[in-house]
Amino acid sequence: MKKTIGIFAHVDAGKTTFTEQLLYNTGSIRNLGRVDHKTSSMDTDEIEQNRGITIFADQGVFQYNNDTYYIIDTPGHMDFSAETERSMSALDYAILIISGSSGVQAHTRTLFKLLSSYNIPVFIFINKCDIESFNLQAITDDVKNKLTGDILYLNSADDIINQQTAEFAADRDEDFLESYLQDDYSAEDLLETVINIIKKRLCFPLMTGSALKGIGIQNFLDVFSSLSKTEYEEKEDNYFIGKVYKIRHDEKGMRLTFIKALSGKLRIKDEFTFIKGEASSSEKVNEIRVYNGKKFENKNEILAGDVFAVVGLKSPICGTVIVSGETTIDGVSNFHLTAALKSKVNILDKTDVTILMEKLHILESEDPMLSVAFIKETENILISVMGKIQLEILEQVIKSRFGISVSFEKPQVEYKETIKSAVTGYGHFEPLRHYAEVKLTLEPTSRGSGLTYESQCHVDNLILNYQNTIENHVFEKVHKGILTGSPITDIKVVLRDGRAHIKHTVGGDFREATYRAIRQGLEKAESILLEPFYSFEIYAEETYMGRIMSDIQKLRGICEAPVLNCGNIYIKGRGPVESFMDYSVELISFTKGTGSISLIYDGYDVCENANDMILRIGYDKERDVENTSTSVFCAKGTSFTVPWYEAEKYMHTIN
Repeated sequence: MKKTIGIFAHVDAGKTTFTEQLLYNTGSIRNLGRVDHKTSSMDTDEIEQNRGITIFADQGVFQYNNDTYYIIDTPGHMDFSAETERSMSALDYAILIISGSSGVQAHTRTLFKLLSSYNIPVFIFINKCDIESFNLQAITDDVKNKLTGDILYLNSADDIINQQTAEFAADRDEDFLESYLQDDYSAEDLLETVINIIKKRLCFPLMTGSALKGIGIQNFLDVFSSLSKTEYEEKEDNYFIGKVYKIRHDEKGMRLTFIKALSGKLRIKDEFTFIKGEASSSEKVNEIRVYNGKKFENKNEILAGDVFAVVGLKSPICGTVIVSGETTIDGVSNFHLTAALKSKVNILDKTDVTILMEKLHILESEDPMLSVAFIKETENILISVMGKIQLEILEQVIKSRFGISVSFEKPQVEYKETIKSAVTGYGHFEPLRHYAEVKLTLEPTSRGSGLTYESQCHVDNLILNYQNTIENHVFEKVHKGILTGSPITDIKVVLRDGRAHIKHTVGGDFREATYRAIRQGLEKAESILLEPFYSFEIYAEETYMGRIMSDIQKLRGICEAPVLNCGNIYIKGRGPVESFMDYSVELISFTKGTGSISLIYDGYDVCENANDMILRIGYDKERDVENTSTSVFCAKGTSFTVPWYEAEKYMHTIN
């Protein structure tokens, strides 16, 4: 049986040390490494070793009780939680490490919610139980209050088959309840029921130990082995399906595509066709590697359930589902976490901008959330990030990998723009011996829907090939709004009509016409500025309730009524990233370390202080020649431009 497990925790909870113990106790590694000694087998990057934190999700593999376990050690700091989330698509189970000294911390709750959104079964390990202040009852109460009440405490594998477990299972499974009430069930029935309710996330086994001292590790392995189950063997003869969860480059610059095989078989020299827009490419698997830390073993083939890296595939991105035959690369990610901050990159040496952009795009392929952009008007490079620590790490990564010295300016909130009501936009591009015209409708859609497309153009007016070309041009670039130059979102682009010329329409004409049509529509629309929001959960002592409620109002947030529990308060709410991103420092300060806030990206919504932000950003749409709304026409052999507000007088698709 093959099982892929991910290890998750708030930073410093002992996650990498726990992973190290699993590998050591199962004979996967010979020597037990330590994070503080920079010898951990999972923290393979020099920056990770120097920092003492996990930055990249690394893989290990071990055998136990005739099963193969692929283990992924994920970052614990919230700035690298995008890397953590991407690994979740490869998992069968998760192990959530909670510090016995700190309890359920803010980022622990964020991780638990993410795992819930991916419907991943979770085992909980309470670490650092050897400290003098450890209180099992207090920790389990903390887990019940902040994560879930469905915890099943197991001291060892012997506790699985007993009366307490049977009662727990009967409360959560109707079929087993009937057998339980009639006292007509076997140990196998109980075991199978517990396995099933764990898979359904109705049961979260909880165990304790000390990763540093190796306490409770063997018990945990026995319990996990008994209560986890997969069925990949039944899918080995199907056609190949694999999920890309990570992109990396090795020390020689070779691109590694990390894949979880969900079905079928993959062999060296297998070929795949990848379709992206109008282009397609045939790519071959040249090498298959199964990694264990920094080391890897070459394989000739892999089967369903395996986790591995391939050399030779260059088109897939994180989140791509690869299938035998043809795979479409749509460039759309469905990740829950989004970078809400942007930072300007400053070059400190004499490196050419083009070279730096080339290197940054390599990092962007590994972490799509970085979303690197070059602004031609200002010649600025902007990069999206989760937080300040990530910027510090990026500086070191760029220096160590590419030998380029850079610095980042203080990150700013990334705004977006949408429209209030539907408008029609026209774009015409007709320099001498060129011709294309596009008529689009821009329609506002629901928050978080992004940019969508539909064609309602008859093929008698514009052939299907040109319609597909227009669709590609809608999605191939980031279209800027006219208020702040921020990306547009939550808009449906509907192709109403178009015109081509049998002789003069050539490649690129519809690109120019499409861009101009979108921009002309935005000029006519009533634009709305959007800003990113966090959903938050605050835990603190009741004494601080008045101060916290006042702060939430001051920070433009909203919240539900506080929940009181034994002298503590729980407050759930929502507020702008711009005002809440640094609040955790203030909260910890005035509560003397007893208060905590978990923040998770919660989409975009209307910016209440839009006028102030528009003035502060100072975007000049007239100077943005890369995003012009002006159409180009031709008469008597001479081309001329027409501004957006007069363009419709000249259009051929006006009716």
